[in-house]
Amino acid sequence: MTEETPGFDEKPDVPSGATPEDAATQSAASENQGAASSEEAGPAAPAGDLQEVALTAQLDQVRTALNERTADLQRLQAEYQNYRRRVERDRVTVKEIAVASLLSELLPVLDDIGRAREHGELVGGFKSVAESLETVAAKLGLQQFGKEGEPFDPTIHEALMHSYAPDVTETTCVAILQPGYRIGERTIRPARVAVAEPQPGAQAAKADDDEENGGPDEG
Repeated sequence: MTEETPGFDEKPDVPSGATPEDAATQSAASENQGAASSEEAGPAAPAGDLQEVALTAQLDQVRTALNERTADLQRLQAEYQNYRRRVERDRVTVKEIAVASLLSELLPVLDDIGRAREHGELVGGFKSVAESLETVAAKLGLQQFGKEGEPFDPTIHEALMHSYAPDVTETTCVAILQPGYRIGERTIRPARVAVAEPQPGAQAAKADDDEENGGPDEG
């Protein structure tokens, strides 16, 4: 049995009859071959680069989640603003309807006050109460309209009487039977009026007179 002597490195096999120079050459070739194999395998990736890639991926995920939450928040904020505007608009509408309903119930009283004023019966304590009531109605936005001589407008006038007149050139309110009332742009009650239209044939007769007189003067 052959015992191995410790402390001696194994040397590459050298063919019998080779010189020491051949042995050195073969040993150098083995070392170069090992170095070439290590270069072909390429350098190993540093641990720091792998950690940086992982952190970048996590940062991208966080940014995506942040953008999604920001979009959700902006959408909720827009919906809340629309809701507030809707509530405010509905609140104003309900208030206008309530005020209009209340004032509509007071219109007959205001009509009585107006008739009493026309007949000179608005005196004493009744006059003070009537004026206070009219002041409160005005503060609530009630406005009276309708005057004699203004053109008839079917959107704000209600014709209760009709006649013809030679001195009008269009349908005109010649008498206010009941004044109209409005709140802002909302008409509570149209003005009830008597209207007069131009006399049939009056314009034709006027045109004939102008022709007989030679027409309008020329400058």
